[in-house]
Amino acid sequence: MTLRPFYNAACVAAIVFSFFSCGSGKDKAEKKTAQKKAPPTLEGYIVRAEPFSEIIEVPGSVVANEVTDIRPEVSGRLVRLHISEGQTVGKGALLAKIYDGDLQAELKKLQSQLAIAESNEKRASRLLDIQGISRNDYESTLLNLNNIRADIDVIKTQIYRTEIRAPFAGKLGLRNISPGAYVSPADVIATINQVSALKLDFSIPEKYIGSIGVGQYVNFTVQGIDDVFAAKVYATASNVGLNNRSLQVRARVSGNNQRLVPGSFAKVRIGFEPDNNAIFIPSQSLVPTIKGKQVILYQGGKAIFHDVAIGARDSARVEIVEGLKVGDTILTTGIMTTVPNAPIRLGKIDKN
Repeated sequence: MTLRPFYNAACVAAIVFSFFSCGSGKDKAEKKTAQKKAPPTLEGYIVRAEPFSEIIEVPGSVVANEVTDIRPEVSGRLVRLHISEGQTVGKGALLAKIYDGDLQAELKKLQSQLAIAESNEKRASRLLDIQGISRNDYESTLLNLNNIRADIDVIKTQIYRTEIRAPFAGKLGLRNISPGAYVSPADVIATINQVSALKLDFSIPEKYIGSIGVGQYVNFTVQGIDDVFAAKVYATASNVGLNNRSLQVRARVSGNNQRLVPGSFAKVRIGFEPDNNAIFIPSQSLVPTIKGKQVILYQGGKAIFHDVAIGARDSARVEIVEGLKVGDTILTTGIMTTVPNAPIRLGKIDKN
């Protein structure tokens, strides 16, 4: 009889505690479900237009205005060699001489015959005037004279071909032949470069063909020289290369800088006309796909995946050339966790 009131009180307390415990657990579950159903809050970026001038860097080569291998026209023994390695020579300078003793002897012989033929022609001409000989006899004498003159011209041409001369003013390279050597037209005696005027050869990707033209200036640098040089485009190839899908471009280097050496590797920087309506977005907004690139648009509270085409890019931004317009809002966070058409909320919006 003494313990019963305590027993009843304990039962009542247990029932009350159980009731409140169940209620608290139910509230937590409902709160957790509500949190799961709430759309995520993500950050966005409002697309805008801005001026942009693209600059690309491509490899190139410094090229002499004129360059050629010096070869003999005929075979023979070199009797004189006037090539000083690294020397600058003028156009027509005698660089080497091939033995021509036999040709000189033949020339003297023909010159002696020429003197006699000229004398015979003068005597026959006087006889023809007084009808002392027939015209056929005179014409035979004149023909012999003209044949000797033609033979002399042939010999002089052959002698001239034994003289190896500079085709243009330029700087000689290293010689490959020594005096007294027997040479043929297949032998390269030396190479000559016209370094007073230099050219710059480089190639640009196919997509930039419409952005470069004659008269445009480019800058370039070479290894070992800190200066930046300029060149003016004056010609382009008539077709795009089938192997690399690029266009060959040639520019004329401004000024006459003796430190530039033909054949040097050059880093060419090309700046194109500015685009005042370029669209750039943060690089993290791009979604890579099998077919290309996408961005996630914020439209009507949902995530809309949209295809885009990209252009230039740097470490933090990428140019969109197709697929976006000014005023569109794209996501900058939650890119990899957001699914198409999922409800979302925007928090911070970048307008700058």
